[in-house]
Amino acid sequence: MSSSDKESAQVKEIFCSVQGEGPYVGTRQAFVRFSGCNLNCNYCDTNFANPGTCDYEKVEGSGIFEKVPNPISVEKLASMLQPFNKLHSISLTGGEPLLHADFIEKLDLPVPLYLESNMTLPEQARKLRENIAYVSGDFKLPEAIRDICPETREVHVENTIECFKLLRKNSSRDCFCKVVVGRDTMPDSVVLAAEAIASYVSCIILQPETPLGSAIRTPRFTQASIQTILKLQKKLLELTDTRIIPQTHRMWGCL
Repeated sequence: MSSSDKESAQVKEIFCSVQGEGPYVGTRQAFVRFSGCNLNCNYCDTNFANPGTCDYEKVEGSGIFEKVPNPISVEKLASMLQPFNKLHSISLTGGEPLLHADFIEKLDLPVPLYLESNMTLPEQARKLRENIAYVSGDFKLPEAIRDICPETREVHVENTIECFKLLRKNSSRDCFCKVVVGRDTMPDSVVLAAEAIASYVSCIILQPETPLGSAIRTPRFTQASIQTILKLQKKLLELTDTRIIPQTHRMWGCL
């Protein structure tokens, strides 16, 4: 990768809103959504393809987006984030932001960085151990990923555990784990995942899968599966703090 590649990135969106998931739900953040992802998850609700421009909502909540040419330089990103103040942190999301670790490593911003990652790229994660204040790490269960072949499942899980180990909670960084729970989730898989990373995280978030266009109980998430997730929380509490938190931004229609 050339020096110029490291100093610019393909960015899908930049906007200011509130965190809708996990233990920091409701906190005010600026969001930098990177293009591209290395996985293809069954429940993914994000279009992370790069159309050639970045959608930039300079006035939060306005719904008015300026088209800014890609790629975005480190300096340009800092300038675009400047109008947003009183921030808890800057969410680096995607897609998969670890694909842009070299770019993120060069950021020098006055607000803490909050990484939202699928945690499957340990060599990229290794580069950011000193840069990130908050890690919202997914544990993508193999059964939730489209087209993952059996021979790669073990490697996928090993890479995820290694990322949590590299970006583990410490005195200057919080790290927590999110697991999306849907009708196809196998509770035993969640327990095995939790056992592997419990010592690296401050808590585990069980996130009920929310069907697109709905924030209330639907036939997709039945009473039986509600009982399952409650039992799963009870089991995981033997390992670490475990909370059930849905996607709250869906409930009031914010970005």
